[in-house]
Formats: sequence, C-alpha cells, structure tokens
Amino acid sequence: MAEASLPTTALTDSDAAHPAVRRAFGLSVSATLIGIAVLVAVGFLSAISGAAGLPVGGIFASLFDWVPLIGVESSLSDQQESILFEIRLPRLVLGMLVGGSLAVAGSSYQGVFRNPLADPYLLGVSAGAGFGAVLALGFGLDLGWGPFDTVPAAAFLGALVAVLASMAIARGGGASPATLLLGGVAMAALFSAAQTYAIQQLDENRAREVLSWLFGQLNTTGWKEIWLLLPYVAMCGAVLHVHRRHLDVLRVGDDEARSLGLDPVRSRLTVIVAASLLTAAAVSVSGLIAFVGLVVPHIVRLLISHSYRVIVPLSALVGAAFLAFVDIGARTLLAPEELPVGILTAFVGAPFFALVLWRDRWSTT
Repeated sequence: MAEASLPTTALTDSDAAHPAVRRAFGLSVSATLIGIAVLVAVGFLSAISGAAGLPVGGIFASLFDWVPLIGVESSLSDQQESILFEIRLPRLVLGMLVGGSLAVAGSSYQGVFRNPLADPYLLGVSAGAGFGAVLALGFGLDLGWGPFDTVPAAAFLGALVAVLASMAIARGGGASPATLLLGGVAMAALFSAAQTYAIQQLDENRAREVLSWLFGQLNTTGWKEIWLLLPYVAMCGAVLHVHRRHLDVLRVGDDEARSLGLDPVRSRLTVIVAASLLTAAAVSVSGLIAFVGLVVPHIVRLLISHSYRVIVPLSALVGAAFLAFVDIGARTLLAPEELPVGILTAFVGAPFFALVLWRDRWSTT
C-alpha cells in the first residue's frame, strides 16, 4: 500500500491541522539539520583521532581535495594518505553504517512490537545473527561475491529464527511486552550457548579470530566491508523508511489499523523481515554490538518526538553519530591498544537500560 494513502494516526482533520500536532508527528527541517551537523562534526573528529599522529591541516586539505571543483594541495605523505583513506575513513563509514542500521532496526522493532524496550540485542536477534555468522566464519563458509556473501545470509537466517521464536514465546505467554523481552532473553541465552559450543569445535587460531569478532569491532582495512553492507542498508533502510507511518498506525491496535486501511499482518511481517535482515548484515561485518538499537531511539523519542515518522529517520543519523563517537573512544582510550567497541556500547547501554526500567517502574506506581 502506498505510503501517501495511509493516515498517520487516528487523529481527526482538525487535530492534524494543529501546528503542535504537525511538529510532533512531522520530521522538522531543524531537527534534520542538527542531526546532519552532529554527524559531520563526529566524522571530522573521528578522522583526526587515532594512534598515528596526522596533522589536522593535512587531513582537512586531503578531504577537501576530494570535493569536486576544489583543488587543495595536501601536506600528508603517501603513508599518511594511506592511513587516512584506507584505515580511518573506511572505519568511520563502517561505524556510521552499522550504528545507523542497528538504530533503525531497533526503532522498527519497538514500533512493530509496541514495546519501547525492544531492540535487536534484547530480542535475541543479534545473538541469532551472531550464531549464523559464527558458523559461516568458523567453518570456512565465508564465500561469495559482494552483497551475496554467505556470512550475511547465514546471519539473516539466525536472526529470523531468533525473532520468530521470541514472538512465539510472547504469543504463548499472552503477548505482553514483558513476555516478549523474556522470550528474547531466552533466545539470546540459547544462541550464545550455541555460539560457545561452535567456537569450541574450532582450532585455536580460528577460535581466537571468531571471539575477537564477537566482542564487536569495526576493524577494517579498505572498503570491502562497506561495499558488502551498503546494499542491505539501502534496501532495508528504504523499506523501513516507507513503513514508518505504518508503525504509528499499528500503535492504535490491529482492529483500528484495519479500519484505517492497513493490513497489520503484512506490514508487521515486512518490518520484521527488513529489520532482521538489516541487523544480520550489520552483525556480519561488525560482530555483536549491544544496546545501540535501544539507546538511540529513546534519545530521539525523549528529545524530539514520539512519532515513528520522526524516530526512524532520525535514529539513522543519531545512531551513525553515536557509534562513530563511541569508536573514537575505543581507538584512543588505551592507545595504541584498542578496545572492542561492543564493550563500550555495553558500558553505556546497560546503565541506560536500567534507567529506562526504573523510570517505567515509577511511572506506573
């Protein structure tokens, strides 16, 4: 169904015409520009940060030299140019793509399950995708070409099994938000155990590589991982962006959604498949990075709007900036050693999750 044919909510025409309602349910230009500005600022900060000391002026000159119609002579040596364009910038772009993907997937799960605590990690989707990717990586099945690599395919199958199992557990327990989260925790534990067993069957060197990957990392030399992830981001991101209005309609219930001309089963299935594929693609190149899909949509919801017409696109910008910023800390806090970026997101996300639970607990008493 075309997006334009759907009402955004069950509001009346007079309500929808009110300026305050338009601000709450529409994506404002100012919020978008602020998000882009933050993303660009974090990008420049990431480009000048790292163990290798590159002159800031030379970095800016090299970056502007790539802008069409602008010719700027760079002071960087060939080795420094290689560090900038083959290590730092690919890692920055990869972090932005992964962060944006996980945040969009998390906001979509929260909308489709009508549960603000849902995210790929807590639903077990990341663990399922990780298990599929471990099988492909650990047993030499990482074959293929471009976006048709077997690792994302195996990760997608694991992610889809995990989210469907969490939904089945929730349905059997009354389909409450708490049951859904508990089902996700159970699936995460199950797939984590399966990952551990699979890793034990590998030789020492391969097991060390897989474990390092599972901790969550953005290590890349070149642009291979970006070209692998980009088609999934473009395809799934477009599907979820088109369906963001559906998420607002689904909040009023299935019967009301049908009366508004929406097929809730088809919309829900489309969103779940697209979000799971997006999560799987991100996990296949970065490992398990927790809580991005929980923290970022909540930030957008608290600061900007409760409408998924706003939350989904802004989560892409904020998620990209968030993970790129966290990666700066991963590269610099213990320089020249690096921390797995998944550890830092857990340090940020776990207290945030506890705070959200605490607020919800007191808001209901």
